[in-house]
Amino acid sequence: METVNYGLIGCGMMGREHILNINLLPHGRVSVVYDPVTELAESAATLAGDAHVASSLEDLLAFEALDAVVIVSPNYLHVPQLQQIVATRPLPILCEKPLYTKPEDAPLISDLFADYPHPVWVAMEYRYMPPISALIAQAEQATGGIKMLTIREHRFPFLPKIGDWNRFNAKSGGTLVEKCCHFFDLMRLILDDEPVRVMASAGQSLNHIDERYDGQVPDIWDNGYVILDFAKGARAMLELCMFAEGSKWQEEVSAVGPKGKIEALVPGPGRFWPKLLGTPPVPQLIISPRAPKGPYVSEIPVDPKLLEAGDHNGSTFYQHQRFNAVLRGGGEVEVTLSDGAKAIEIGLAAQESARTGQAVTL
Repeated sequence: METVNYGLIGCGMMGREHILNINLLPHGRVSVVYDPVTELAESAATLAGDAHVASSLEDLLAFEALDAVVIVSPNYLHVPQLQQIVATRPLPILCEKPLYTKPEDAPLISDLFADYPHPVWVAMEYRYMPPISALIAQAEQATGGIKMLTIREHRFPFLPKIGDWNRFNAKSGGTLVEKCCHFFDLMRLILDDEPVRVMASAGQSLNHIDERYDGQVPDIWDNGYVILDFAKGARAMLELCMFAEGSKWQEEVSAVGPKGKIEALVPGPGRFWPKLLGTPPVPQLIISPRAPKGPYVSEIPVDPKLLEAGDHNGSTFYQHQRFNAVLRGGGEVEVTLSDGAKAIEIGLAAQESARTGQAVTL
């Protein structure tokens, strides 16, 4: 397959980021788009280079020039849309996280794709941020075997979404699923291990408290801590704050072992960086050996074209590059359905632990 024709389901902010990054692929193009908001679909079609605007998901799946589907719809729609694709026209799928939002959906997804003949990739972009990729590649050598892993995200509040679905746990899965499945996926990947116990404290302290949607008060959390015990003995912690957009670094990943420490520092989206402060900071990788003492700081610059194509430090492009290669016969799916499901399992356990005040055993 020389050129992969993608169908895009969901044409909001993240859908547009997917289009911009597919546009950069030498062997890919978005041929058809669908969104129930016609204006969004038409704008996305123009961004893709005059893609066909489908009138429904059925219409999109019937489009002839279609080789793969990218799902970028609200979280609560992922499962029914996956079911419709499998039943109507089985195709390769890249599905944005989270795959699902409710624990009862886990066996449903497992059964749905038990004998699926096409690749399915779960979009966990954070794996592919260049500074985090560098940390993953060098962590074992720098630490001598990770014993403690910390991920901190200090960022802006949830952005407005069509239908305000991300203001409510019922539609999003809750913050520790919707937002944090990325980080639980990273923990599993970096440690090459599975968690056995989850403890969390989280809540809604500032954001969206004064908002009302059809008389309903948002219940989405805006801060929290999650601690995980892993089977081989390592510990990991997530610190999330969604009212800290004044921070220089949005993500800070730190791994420590008997030989030393390695850190990745990642700025937030460049479009949010105050112009009065000059150019946005360049991501850094810091290695701090115990002997001789460091630290050694390296900058990990990201191609400006990739920064312009989205808010995720170039990672969306690298993810699509690999998925595109799989579709053309090279490489393997790197973020599997199992990976996506395990990240959600951890997120749901963290939601439950924070709600009850009790540790959850996995």
